[in-house]
Amino acid sequence: MTQEVERCIRAMQEAAKGKRVALISSGDPGVYGMAGLALEIINKKKWWNRFDIEVIPGVPVIHAAAARLGAPLMNDYAVISLSDLLTPWEVIQKRLHHAAQSDMVVCLYNPKSKKRTTNIKEAKSILLHYREPATPVGLARNVGRKGETITITTLNKMLRYKIDMVTIIIIGNSSTIVHNNHLITPRGYRL
Repeated sequence: MTQEVERCIRAMQEAAKGKRVALISSGDPGVYGMAGLALEIINKKKWWNRFDIEVIPGVPVIHAAAARLGAPLMNDYAVISLSDLLTPWEVIQKRLHHAAQSDMVVCLYNPKSKKRTTNIKEAKSILLHYREPATPVGLARNVGRKGETITITTLNKMLRYKIDMVTIIIIGNSSTIVHNNHLITPRGYRL
């Protein structure tokens, strides 16, 4: 963290020398990963013809978390990072209001860090303005890693659990249900 630009430039410098280079990013490199930054740098420096670029997809942690929780993303959903390092908090707040008001499932990345402890509280408050306190919420921590925990709770109770930078939060919409310890957001099929 904090050295992403330097990593990208170094990888490109090595690739320009004719080396095969892999710029590694967890999850999917195009979802809060390194692909966007790398392509921005290439575009800004006009390096498009210096080497071939291939972005290889991965599994975004939001999709891995959803699979562990059941099927909460079966309809439209919004993904919002609560990190205000690169996006102003006022912009994040606006996005939270719009997503919550739309009744889409809302997925939160980077909900809380050691220094940033209040954004998750404010996000919960914004969501409660539009959602019922009993709205189902899934907390997926350390997905696919040692110490993985999966918790299903409610919007009103979600802050009672451990939440940090390796936690993905999925807040259901008005039709999301909990059944047999799984979050399910119906797609709308007639059954």
